[in-house]
Amino acid sequence: MAEHASLPLCFDFLPDGTPLVVSAATCSLLALSPDGTLAPYADLRALSELGANDIVVDGRGNAWVNSPNAPFGSTAPEGGPASGRIALVSGPGDVRVVADDLDFPNGMAISPDNRTLIVAESYRQRLTAFTITADGSLTDRRVFADLGEDPPDGITIDATGAVWYADVPHSQCVRVAEGGTVLDRVEFDRGAFACMLGGTDASTLFVVGASWPGAAGLGRQQDWHGTVWSSPAPAPRAGWPSN
Repeated sequence: MAEHASLPLCFDFLPDGTPLVVSAATCSLLALSPDGTLAPYADLRALSELGANDIVVDGRGNAWVNSPNAPFGSTAPEGGPASGRIALVSGPGDVRVVADDLDFPNGMAISPDNRTLIVAESYRQRLTAFTITADGSLTDRRVFADLGEDPPDGITIDATGAVWYADVPHSQCVRVAEGGTVLDRVEFDRGAFACMLGGTDASTLFVVGASWPGAAGLGRQQDWHGTVWSSPAPAPRAGWPSN
């Protein structure tokens, strides 16, 4: 197990199995070597000086990293653009911002054909989709699903093209089709932060949860009661992340 003076918010794997870790405190992306050491992979200050949040690596080895690019809890001004961004890290040290105006971007997933990126916009209560061009640019921004009052956190795609999203304040994980139709819902006794389809046939839904004190209570929270749940899913995982 590696130790590092950082806040490791998220991780994913390159096609060769190398883990990439988002280091929020150091505004960098780190690679974990087989001997357990962490080494710089990319400087993310071009994305934000305030640190990054989530990551997904596609089937070609491109890493997509996002950041709220604002202090925690800050929302977009009424009628104005949001500060959140997505950067493409196409190799060690190669960082390019490819999307902006995202209101607290959170979980991301990419379709099996590597052509669509979906990002959870927590503060706009929606899933937003982009088309990925040949050079990695993101175009054709569109709403994949309006989620009403649900702020999505981690997400994962299944083989039908539906997306599961974790919802912290409502203590649930919800499966939605493109357009927003709710297909399935699993409820918990505490906040759901992240979800993933896995298991031997990739048809088990795993959800990471913890007690959520609200933004105002973060500094005082001591008993998080972190847990992982599993539940059979109606369709297996597809696309990325794939581990």
